[in-house]
Amino acid sequence: MPPALATPHDILKQVFGFNEFRGEQEAVIAHVMAGNDSLVLMPTGGGKSLCYQIPALALNGLAVIVSPLIALMQDQVLALQQLGVKAAALNSTLDFRESLAVERQLRAGELDLVYVAPERLLTDPFLALLDDCNIALFAIDEAHCVSQWGHDFRPEYLQLSLLRHRYPGVPRIALTATADGATRKDIAERLELDRARTFIASFDRPNIRYRVVAKTSAVAQLLRYLESEQGGTASARAGIVYCLSRNKVEDVAGRLAEAGYKALPYHAGMQAKVRAEHQKRFLREDGVVMVATIAFGMGIDKPDVRFVAHLDLPKSLEAYYQETGRAGRDGLPSEAWMAYGIQDAAKLGRLLGDSQASENQKAIERRKLNALLGYCETTRCRRQVLLEYFGETPPEPCGNCDTCLEPVTAYEGTEVAQKALSCVYRTGQMFGAGHVIDVLRGGGTERIRKFRHDELSTYGIGKELSRDEWRSVFRQLVAMSLLVVDMEGHGGLSLGADCRAVLRGERAIELRRDPIQAAATASRRRSATLLPAAADEGLFEALRARRLELAKSQGVPPYVIFHDSTLVEMARRKPRDLADFAELPGVGQAKLQRYAEAFLPVLEAAEGSNPAI
Repeated sequence: MPPALATPHDILKQVFGFNEFRGEQEAVIAHVMAGNDSLVLMPTGGGKSLCYQIPALALNGLAVIVSPLIALMQDQVLALQQLGVKAAALNSTLDFRESLAVERQLRAGELDLVYVAPERLLTDPFLALLDDCNIALFAIDEAHCVSQWGHDFRPEYLQLSLLRHRYPGVPRIALTATADGATRKDIAERLELDRARTFIASFDRPNIRYRVVAKTSAVAQLLRYLESEQGGTASARAGIVYCLSRNKVEDVAGRLAEAGYKALPYHAGMQAKVRAEHQKRFLREDGVVMVATIAFGMGIDKPDVRFVAHLDLPKSLEAYYQETGRAGRDGLPSEAWMAYGIQDAAKLGRLLGDSQASENQKAIERRKLNALLGYCETTRCRRQVLLEYFGETPPEPCGNCDTCLEPVTAYEGTEVAQKALSCVYRTGQMFGAGHVIDVLRGGGTERIRKFRHDELSTYGIGKELSRDEWRSVFRQLVAMSLLVVDMEGHGGLSLGADCRAVLRGERAIELRRDPIQAAATASRRRSATLLPAAADEGLFEALRARRLELAKSQGVPPYVIFHDSTLVEMARRKPRDLADFAELPGVGQAKLQRYAEAFLPVLEAAEGSNPAI
């Protein structure tokens, strides 16, 4: 450990094992160390934690970290202790003696950082304990929990403004990976950070490949995706699969397990003990796929999640960004894959209609849902659309999303749109897309005859398009608000307010032509291969095996020993001695002393078995 008051650069290298700061990190750290308040918006995996961990080690005093989740606290503390940092957490998992021990360390000034939930922080006994400590800074992590606009709202966060008044000379830093303009304003107002400087890093996660597919049979599509592009069961990587309902979570987890994947369910309806066990396995074992509702994920610090899949639409682009951001925190190639259909919009609409939110809030949520549908149906680079939503202007297409890799063609679709809109109108604006498509294609189902829709003028006028092509048309018309999904019924379609201009031929419509889903090509399998060409796959797997062995012996997650990104560099550079090992990213002094002798023999054995290395 460097001495107190060491420079941030010294701490970065000696403790964390990195030579250079990234993005806004250095500016944030300097601002905090000068005693100023900060609001930091930085993407998941962007290095937010260093923005308060380095000042905590450089300043003389205690850093108090407010964190909403016990799992996140435990992860952070374990990772810091591996680095030789004096850190602890105070939460409900500690028994009475353990809590007393941490409190004694606090009073004695023996800790650099303490992690605490807002509920514990706000109690009179804990505040009295803090009064006896030399506090260097307060860090409020996952600060979007203070905003009532988001689904992660935690009422206890609203009371954290008391820190400004009780400890007026102590700098505060609020951090979040997701915050649109309204949420950002909410954070500043509710935490009384009106004089804080706001640091906004780019929201771009270039290592994540974004892909959206039209939903046909979601679980079968997911299984094909895992097999063709995530290595299948033979070399399964960790991932998260999000579903909207608890029943679907259980069903999907069961089907993945039957297919040979190490899949576990996670939702709020499960017993807390089972949820905790599943989360522990996800964090500490390799290759676990967690199938979950949005109850899972906030604050999960597992860096080697290789994919995040959505089998149902998230509620907004903010939620989508936050959830997909749990992939690839180590900077290695990862994927965000989503299957969606028009029925997803109907489900979310019904949930919104049934909510107790105000009409103003519901209107905001509907606009957010429409923005998400527009993202799904875009013909443009998905990364550009996503970043523009957060106020960024990316200079050019990314080359790492489905619309860039397999460009989507557009066609003049005014006549097709008119047929669809007319048929919705003729059938009474009460039926779902499936029924209307049957009418357009001239289907002879009993249901159509029952309603005498085979006698309509629109019956059979759309035979030139397949069912899948018509499904694409209806999804796009909903995304354009030319059709509206019944929010409280059974997904029936009605005409949108702006449809008249299209029906009269006064507005031209351009539609996207969905690409044919082909077998995965080598260029699309990047997420299944983490290594650059110069690295040895067999050596990498041997290093992972040694890491897992060490993790099990210590009872910690493998990634707190080394991230996959460090093992990748180890396999590429093949260090021969302690000096070489010390130059690896993520290897500080404590980890050099603790682990070099455990990994160097693996590297030596690989070199001996392959003289060409």
